[in-house]
Amino acid sequence: MQAIVNGTVHTVTEQGTIEGGTILFEDGEILEVGPDVEVPNDAETVDVGGKHVTPGLVEAHSHAGMGEWAQPHDGDVNEFSDPVTPHVNALDGFHPRDEELKNAFQGGVTTVSARMGSANVVGGIICSMKTYGDVADRMLIREDGMKAAFGENPKRVHGENYDREPMTRPGVAATLRQALMDAEDYVERRENAESEDEPFERDLGMENLARVVEGDLPLRVHAHRADDIATIFRITDEFGIDELSIEHATEGHVLAEEFVERDVPAIVGPTISSASKYELRNITFETPGILHDAGVKVAIQTDAPVLPQEHLDVCVGLAVREGLPEEEALKTVTRNAAEILGIEDRVGTLEEGTDADLVVWDGPMFELSSDAEQVFVEGERIYSSEEDDVDPREEYAW
Repeated sequence: MQAIVNGTVHTVTEQGTIEGGTILFEDGEILEVGPDVEVPNDAETVDVGGKHVTPGLVEAHSHAGMGEWAQPHDGDVNEFSDPVTPHVNALDGFHPRDEELKNAFQGGVTTVSARMGSANVVGGIICSMKTYGDVADRMLIREDGMKAAFGENPKRVHGENYDREPMTRPGVAATLRQALMDAEDYVERRENAESEDEPFERDLGMENLARVVEGDLPLRVHAHRADDIATIFRITDEFGIDELSIEHATEGHVLAEEFVERDVPAIVGPTISSASKYELRNITFETPGILHDAGVKVAIQTDAPVLPQEHLDVCVGLAVREGLPEEEALKTVTRNAAEILGIEDRVGTLEEGTDADLVVWDGPMFELSSDAEQVFVEGERIYSSEEDDVDPREEYAW
C-alpha cells in the first residue's frame, strides 16, 4: 500500500482541490482521497510538502507510439494505400519504446489516444493507451474511436500524390458518405443472413465501420475549417451518428452554437503553429476559451509529434493566457479528455476506483515554469526528477 500525503490535491471531481490532502492507493488503484485519510503504518508514504498533485494528464489526440520519434519518415501513422482504410488498427502499430512516449510520461502525460494519421478520409481504429509499459496490449485502455479526416490532408495525399479521389472537398464528403452507406448495407446483409441462418462473408473494414453506424464506436474527425466542420455535422445528421468528436477544430469557435446543439466535444490544437497551410489561417489560442464559454466540452491536444508530447501543459497555459478559465484548464487534459474518449472510469480524476496515475508538480500544472517532479502510473513511480535512474526499464535499451 502507498500514500501521497500533504499535497495540494486536484481531484478534478466534486471534491475539488484538497489542501493537505492524502491519496491512498494499492495494486494500481486509488482506494481513498481526502483531507483525513487514515494511512496504515506499513504504507509506503511520500510527503510532497504541499506541492500540487493532479491526475496523470490525458492527451485526447496524439500519434505518440505511432510516428517513430525523430525518424525521417511517416512511421506507422498512415496507410496510404487507399483513402478508406477502416480495417487497420492503431494498436498493431503502437511501439511501446517510441521515444515520444518516454518524453510524454516524464512531462506528466500518462495516457494518450494514439491514432492513425489524417491522410485518409477513413483512417482506422484509434486506441487509448498508457504511455508507460512494455507490451502494447497491456498498455491498452480501450479502442476509443474511428479516425476520419476532412480538408486539405486527404485532398493533398490522394488527389495530388496518387491522382485519385478525393481531389476536392466534395470528393472527401462523398467518400465518407459512400463508406457509411456501404457499412449500413453491410449491417443489413449481415442481419438478414443471421435471421435466415445463412452463411455470411465477413469484411474486417466493414465490421469496424458497422460499429460506427450502429453507435458502438465514435467517429473522430480531423477538421480545421468551419465549412468542413459544418459538412461533418451535415453528414453525421444524415446517418444518425451521435457519437463523434471534432479534432483540431481550428475554426470551431465560429460554430460554437452548432457544437452545443449537437453536444459534440472539441479537441483543440495543436495551436503553437504558424499557418503552415491555408486552413490554419485563423489559428488562435482563444478557441478553447470561446468554446468553453459557449458550453462545449473542450480538450486540448499537441497532435504529437507535431508538437512535443511533453508540452501539453504548455498548450494549456497558453490557452489560459488567452481566456480559458484557470479552474477549467486542468479539465481539458484530464477529466474532459477522458470523458470524450470514454475512459473516465480509469483515468482523468483522482477518486476511489480509478487508476493510480498521478503527477506531483512543483507549481500549478498550467504555469510555464512548472515541472513534473514525480509521475506514477498504476501506482508505480516511473519518474522522479531528483533521481538519475528515472525509468526502471532502462536496462532494456530504449
